[in-house]
Amino acid sequence: MSSRIHIFDTTLRDGEQSPGASLNVPEKIEIARQLERLGVDIIEAGFPISSPGDFHAVEEVSRVVQNAVVCGLTRAREKDIDVAADALKSARRPRIHTGLGVSDNHLRYKLKMTREEALAMGVAAVKHARKYVDDVEYFLEDSGRADIDYLCLVVERVIEAGATVINVPDTTGYALPHEFAGRIRAIMNRVPNVDKAIISVHCHDDLGLAVANSIECVLAGARQVECTVNGIGERAGNTSLEEIVMAIKVRADLLDADTGIVTQEIYKTSRLVSNLTGILVQPNKAIVGANAFAHSSGIHQDGVLKERSTYEVIDPRDVGIHESKIVLTARSGRHALVHRIGELGYHLADDKLERVYERFLEVADRKKTVYDEDLEAIVADETSAIMVSYEMQQVQVSCGDNSIPTATVVLKGPDGVVITDSDHGTGPVDAIYRAVNRIVKCRNELIEFSIQSVTEGIDALAEVTIRIRRDHDIYTGRAAHSDICVASARAYLHALNRLIERVGSTSPAEALDQV
Repeated sequence: MSSRIHIFDTTLRDGEQSPGASLNVPEKIEIARQLERLGVDIIEAGFPISSPGDFHAVEEVSRVVQNAVVCGLTRAREKDIDVAADALKSARRPRIHTGLGVSDNHLRYKLKMTREEALAMGVAAVKHARKYVDDVEYFLEDSGRADIDYLCLVVERVIEAGATVINVPDTTGYALPHEFAGRIRAIMNRVPNVDKAIISVHCHDDLGLAVANSIECVLAGARQVECTVNGIGERAGNTSLEEIVMAIKVRADLLDADTGIVTQEIYKTSRLVSNLTGILVQPNKAIVGANAFAHSSGIHQDGVLKERSTYEVIDPRDVGIHESKIVLTARSGRHALVHRIGELGYHLADDKLERVYERFLEVADRKKTVYDEDLEAIVADETSAIMVSYEMQQVQVSCGDNSIPTATVVLKGPDGVVITDSDHGTGPVDAIYRAVNRIVKCRNELIEFSIQSVTEGIDALAEVTIRIRRDHDIYTGRAAHSDICVASARAYLHALNRLIERVGSTSPAEALDQV
């Protein structure tokens, strides 16, 4: 039977200590409600004595949380504990979290007391907290650098005093996984009354090892992991809740453990915390980063489309993400392009697909990513059902301040002959249209010209829409390209070809007359 690992979330306390993070009481309540939907076992709501705001936050979270344990942090002082107990009085399942440093470094430089004095103070704090609540957690700050004999002695004595949970923190993120897990094994093997308490670990990420350290400690016997959403917290942050939970879920074969987390709520929780704290999630962040389930390599895309598990060990739906993201870039192959076009509702014949693919590669070479809107514009541009009488081969424009806008165009005509001509105008687009008119010689009146960005960014495709009129009929042309001048030329030709198709009786040439 697998072991139950309790998830202790300290986003509202340690997480809020991240530089730049600041949450008001309504925001803390909103996060607390979501943490309960997520299924965390314990919510550390704050440090009540630190400020009136923190006291109020713990008080309000205690009122709204229905199922999870609500925890308040204190120093090993009676006044701290009294205030925490007052803040937690509305909680259905209150916990007081108190403690002291145990490393010689902390005892000497921070606390300025002997080991014996600190031990006595810690035992007294636990006994005082037990006057208010049955659930008392004791933290042994800087356990990662503490003398192992003293560490085990403190654990034994505070359990005797009534502590129900022992928090063994790697406060500075200093320990290596096998080293820190060795401390948990020592506690499990050397403390005679360890069975009367749950051993917890609280790892910081200064060396990028918080999750690895926590996993090793679970293997060593820890049954509670303290963590934060998105791994936020002091300095480099804490053990990431989403990473530790999914590691336990995915590698249940080796860890023989599980949590009560509703994993489908993970992504939603991550976004909420990011939005309210203002701390962005890095794109390559495991589990919840924008790129966590994104594939841009053609080889990877082909594999994932054939069988998700070829390149994904987690089903994105398990963490609340609808599906993997196929990112279309110049490295994407036909399989990925066909898949995405199909998802957008297009089913193209081979000849049209080939034109779209060639155009896609052209656009992808100019842009880092081809978005759905870009793809729709390309498909619309390349799969028009109208007869193409004139086809754009090349367009070149010269313009600028104190110069005459001039355009040269190269078109392939209905008989396959390639024609080059140029003209000048009031601007680059006007010059292009005048040059086209010199070749096509099809009477029309330009009545509308509009341009918009298909997607965001300086490298976005520009979609040009124009309308031309001949007699009482109006013809619309559209085209998209990362170069506005090219898009304008193609849109005009698109409209002209519509006009020629409509007015021509037997051949396009019969529809032509001098402008």
